[in-house]
Amino acid sequence: MADASADLRGALPPSLRSAAWLGLERWQWVGLPILLVLAIALSLLLARLSGRLVVRLFVKNAKGDGPVVARTLAPLRLFWFGLFCALGLPVLALPDGALTWGGRLFRVLLGVGFFWGLSRGVRAWSSQYLASQRALAHPGSRALVSLVTRVAQFALAAFASLAVLAELGFSVSSVVAGLGIGGIALALGAQKTLENLFGAFALAVDQPFREGDFVKVEDVTGTVEAIGLRSTRIRTVARTVVTVPNGKLADLRLETFAARDRFLLQTVLTLTYGATAAQVRAVRDGVEKALRAHPKIWPDSISVRFVELGASSLNVEVLCWFLVKDAEEFKLAREEALLSFMDVVEAAGSSFAFPTQTVHLVQPASGGGASPG
Repeated sequence: MADASADLRGALPPSLRSAAWLGLERWQWVGLPILLVLAIALSLLLARLSGRLVVRLFVKNAKGDGPVVARTLAPLRLFWFGLFCALGLPVLALPDGALTWGGRLFRVLLGVGFFWGLSRGVRAWSSQYLASQRALAHPGSRALVSLVTRVAQFALAAFASLAVLAELGFSVSSVVAGLGIGGIALALGAQKTLENLFGAFALAVDQPFREGDFVKVEDVTGTVEAIGLRSTRIRTVARTVVTVPNGKLADLRLETFAARDRFLLQTVLTLTYGATAAQVRAVRDGVEKALRAHPKIWPDSISVRFVELGASSLNVEVLCWFLVKDAEEFKLAREEALLSFMDVVEAAGSSFAFPTQTVHLVQPASGGGASPG
C-alpha cells in the first residue's frame, strides 16, 4: 500500500501535493470523498449480488426469496462499505493517527455489518422455516425454532459488542474476565431467571404443548398464546391472560387437550320404572345401532349396557368415543348422538325418568265410640 500511495502521489501535479488543512495535502482531501463515493457505489452493487447469492445457497424456495433479500440488503451494504473503505484508506497515505482511527472506524462498520447480517439471516431463515410445509407437518418444532432464534440473536449481539470493544482498543480479556466474575454473581442472584430460561428449553425439547393448544395447568384452563424465554402466557376461557414462569411450568402437571386423538362420550339414560324388559332391551340395542351408524364413531369400543335399578329409574350406561379433531366438532357429534338416543327411547315406547318421590298417606284407625252429643 505504501508503494502504491507513493506512486499515486508522484503522478499528481505539485499543486495537489501541497499542504491544505489539518496536516493533509490537497490530493488527500480530494481522495477522501472519492473513496467514500466509490465505496458507496460498490457496496450498493455488491450487496444486491451477494444477497442473491446467499439466498440461492441457503434458501430452498427461490420464489419466496424477495423478503429475505430485502432483510439482508442493509447489513450487506454496511459490510461492503466498511470493507472497501478499510482497504482503500491506506492508499491515501494519511498520518498515522488519522489512519489508525479511520481504519478502526471502518473495521467497526465492517464487523457490525457482518454480525447484523448474520442476525438478519437467522431471523429470515426462521421466518422461512415457520412458513414452510415442514413446519406445518411438524408443528412441535415451531416453538423450538423460535426459541433457538432468540438465543442465537442474543449471542450474536454479545459477540458483536465484544468485537467492537476490541477494535476500539479496549481490553476484551479484562471485559471477559469481568463478565465471568459478574456471571457468577449474576447466576447466584438470578437463579429464578436462569431456572425459567432452562425451563423454556425443557418445554421446547419435551414439547408438552405448543402455541395455540388448549391446555389445563393446575386450575388454569385456556389457550397457549406465547412461550417466551421467561414465562408462558395462557388465555383463559374468561379471556383473561395468565402468565406462568417456565421454571415452575416445567414441574407442574400439564394436561393438553389438543393431543387427544378421540373424544369420550359417557352418559346414562334413565328410563322410567314403567318400562318392560323388552323395552329396555330395545333401547339398549337401538342406541348401539345408532352409534355404530354414526360416521365419526370409533367402532372398536362401544359399550351400551343396562347397569342399575336406580332409586327412581332404570339406568342404561352409554360409553363411546368420537374420532373428531376439536371440541366444537365433538359438540356437534354429541348433539346428534343424544338426539338419536331420544328417538330410540321414543320408538321403544318408553320415556325418560326424573327424580320422583311417592308419599303414602295412611288414615288412623277409627276408635268405634259414639261421638259426643
